[in-house]
Amino acid sequence: MCRILLLFIVLVLSVSAFGEKPNIVFIMADDLGWMDVGYAGAEFFETPHIDKLAAQSMVFTNAYTCGPNCAPTRACLMSGTYTPRHKIYQPGGRSKGNINYMRLLVPAVARTDKKLIKKAASQFPITNSLDPKFVCIPEVLKTAGYTTARLGKWHLGDDTQGFDVSSSNGKGGPGGRFYGNINVAEQLTDRAIKFIEDNKKGPFFLYLCHWDVHTPIRARKNVVKKYKEKLDKIPQGKRQNFNPVYAGMIEAVDTSVGRVVAKIDELGLGENTLIIFISDNGGRTAVSQLAPLRGEKGSLLEGGVRVPACIRWTKTIKPKTSSDTPITSVDFLPTFASIAGAKLPTTQPVDGADISPILKGKSIPERSIFWHYPLYLSGRGFTIDLTGGRTYRWRGVPSTSMRRGDFKLIELHEDNSILLYNIKDDPGETKNLVKKMPKLAEKLLAEMDKWQKDTKAPIPTVLNPEYDLSAKASKRKTPRKRK
Repeated sequence: MCRILLLFIVLVLSVSAFGEKPNIVFIMADDLGWMDVGYAGAEFFETPHIDKLAAQSMVFTNAYTCGPNCAPTRACLMSGTYTPRHKIYQPGGRSKGNINYMRLLVPAVARTDKKLIKKAASQFPITNSLDPKFVCIPEVLKTAGYTTARLGKWHLGDDTQGFDVSSSNGKGGPGGRFYGNINVAEQLTDRAIKFIEDNKKGPFFLYLCHWDVHTPIRARKNVVKKYKEKLDKIPQGKRQNFNPVYAGMIEAVDTSVGRVVAKIDELGLGENTLIIFISDNGGRTAVSQLAPLRGEKGSLLEGGVRVPACIRWTKTIKPKTSSDTPITSVDFLPTFASIAGAKLPTTQPVDGADISPILKGKSIPERSIFWHYPLYLSGRGFTIDLTGGRTYRWRGVPSTSMRRGDFKLIELHEDNSILLYNIKDDPGETKNLVKKMPKLAEKLLAEMDKWQKDTKAPIPTVLNPEYDLSAKASKRKTPRKRK
């Protein structure tokens, strides 16, 4: 009888240990480029703490965000749904750039004609806030007994979507903007450490979103001085776009990562804590290390959506490993639900995949990941020809893109053109393979059409009466009819 009782107790304890819910710490930088950290190849910036974390982690070499900007990425991450479902595409919800160079009529900041403003806005809905009807990560994890905190940038409206603790600067409430605040990274980290200490018995979810390295570029003087002295030692011809102030902002994030990880390890929580480090979108060419990628923040080209990412889960994830499986923002909600034993939302689609098998050295079925952007944004990416030999550049244009395996397809809605790239062989997206691989392009386009239909992705088709490119304008194509 005693032996049976002992076996029963051992079994119960074993099941409890096996089923222990891991703490989850999600640390996100703002506008950090894919090679702006040391482990990814940064040549000037110093990120010893992030590099140490990466060495203890699985590094994802094909990590993507669902949006090329902060707001859509965060909405996708929190809700597990793609942009056409929550309708957040860009902060402010309107195109930015010269309206005369926009072939299609879409909402735009510079437009003044009231009739055109109304007509553009009436075509499809765009919002700047995540609808409270969406069930988000903290609400999902709450069904499994998690205590949750959101510290830092939110950018999804007034609703806190179920977080137990919400502070934008680590000291006050959920509201406020703290771009360029040289002390906010430390304040957020102080509050994060307190949250970890207060909830060390777990399980807890910490969503730590830094305001750095978003503009304006500001950092503490003593740190900037260190990088200025470092820059002075580099020959003029090898300095590239190294910016000492930007380097200081990266160091602020790196210091935060080091403090948070150290506290987790100090409390003996490492084996049961999943730690993710990632950026919310691509970097900016003025200060980020993006080569050989094309485009930048705001673009659906690789430079706008590929980001550094690593995940540590001591004794579950093998250190110093990497995965080239493409992952994206919508994957985190189903992944967290899976490892926490939480219930997935039933009132909304879950577009992401559970990537937890990858963390354990296994694979997941090949699938496609998607992006959709129905607006314009000026900057580096696509160059258009103007009259008189001039040019103009857009970071973002109305387009849909997808990646499946090594290939990426982009449909430009202005003129219905299709771009096909082998991202593995051509990460800079320089060689359009549509003519060489027409069957593959056709197959992927059919899948993209289905996705657009399933998600009700808004595709602008009305031509902009203010468009003026003379020779270019005379060669307009009619928007293609969709099946």
